[in-house]
Amino acid sequence: MKRMLLISVLSLCATNAFAETILRAPRAITWQDYLGVNVQFDAFTPDIYQKQMSRLDQLGLAWVRWTLEWQNLEPAQGQYNLSDLDAAMNAANTHHYNTVAYLTGSATFDSSAPVGASNSEKYPPQDFSLFAERMTALSQHYPHIEHWQVWNEPNITWLPLADPKAYYDLLTTTASAIRAAAPDKNIVTAGVAYYGQMLGRTSNMLHCLLSLGLASRNIVAAYHPYSEHPEGDSVQDRDFLLRANDLNNTLHNAGVKNVWATEWGWPSYGGPLQTQHLAGLERQADYTLRRLALMSALDYQRIFLFSLSDLDQRASPRERSYGLLDLNGEPKPVYTALRNFLRITGPTLQPTDLPLAISIPEDLYAVPWTRPDGFHVLMAWSESRAHLNIPGIKTAVLYDPLSGQHTNLADARGVDMALTPTLQILVWKP
Repeated sequence: MKRMLLISVLSLCATNAFAETILRAPRAITWQDYLGVNVQFDAFTPDIYQKQMSRLDQLGLAWVRWTLEWQNLEPAQGQYNLSDLDAAMNAANTHHYNTVAYLTGSATFDSSAPVGASNSEKYPPQDFSLFAERMTALSQHYPHIEHWQVWNEPNITWLPLADPKAYYDLLTTTASAIRAAAPDKNIVTAGVAYYGQMLGRTSNMLHCLLSLGLASRNIVAAYHPYSEHPEGDSVQDRDFLLRANDLNNTLHNAGVKNVWATEWGWPSYGGPLQTQHLAGLERQADYTLRRLALMSALDYQRIFLFSLSDLDQRASPRERSYGLLDLNGEPKPVYTALRNFLRITGPTLQPTDLPLAISIPEDLYAVPWTRPDGFHVLMAWSESRAHLNIPGIKTAVLYDPLSGQHTNLADARGVDMALTPTLQILVWKP
């Protein structure tokens, strides 16, 4: 049966003018199982990554996606550099995280790069079976990790050109090797950048993988829906919602059971301008909450925010500041806002419909839920700062997760919710 996302019809049809966008999630959400974060624990000293883990535990989240770079773990063939990773893995094990590990980058001795290339790690491996052997060895060395992801963003990082067929061969070769050693392990495709577009090609990598047989392999499909704004590269056209809904439906309808967004987020850096507009600390928090509200109502089975921590100078200027935490493990505004958001919504939400409203602003974004305790939760925002009038609600609390403030609303005629361009959460019990 085809999966369809219930979205206001106007929001999908009107591409040249604002129209209300009211989302109804396809299933219940339990944040601890749905929302994860990207981590690089072994890139930090033990005192810092212990602090990072403590901060993560305070959010109540349990899924992490861990970066492993082959060229760093095996700088020369047969010479392994695992001591820092082992220590960080042992520390993380005491927190009982559900870990997705991905191996990316070709080791120098197995890269298909031309001789003398300075970026040999960006070329695919010369011997796919050797890459598969190394991933299998890692899966046995870290038996607690149940999910293994093959490479990262090969649609934009593979040189000299993205190659869906070659990547599919790498994926299936690795999946077969890991499953032969441990049949219970789960395999995830590389997190494909954006929605599968390929540099230098007009085709889509995920579509190509489907045509090659991905859906028959029992492999999780993953991609990275980065965009300028929470609603998409164009706020007015809501192209994140359109593209993600279309891609998720395509994957699910083809037979892929699990679709993950293994990276998404915004940096807080102040420049220089690169592929995304400058966000800054406050906008990073705002954008993250709005996107989280939207993604919760789409047909993803799991999503991973990038990233738990800022990174040091080994990363590019833009990539250094995506963290919820700074380099010292201290909370940034986005961390505090996310903690407020999760506290207000509670651990589990059930989808429901928007209450009957007297007037609905044409630029409204709204995601309605109910909590197990019977309270209704409405996530909403409006660029025009319009009002949403909901009759039949005598008392409610309006929360601003960005500031941590809340306002009690009470009116025998119903609630008048003054919307803002940032996410607010209305909570009431019928």
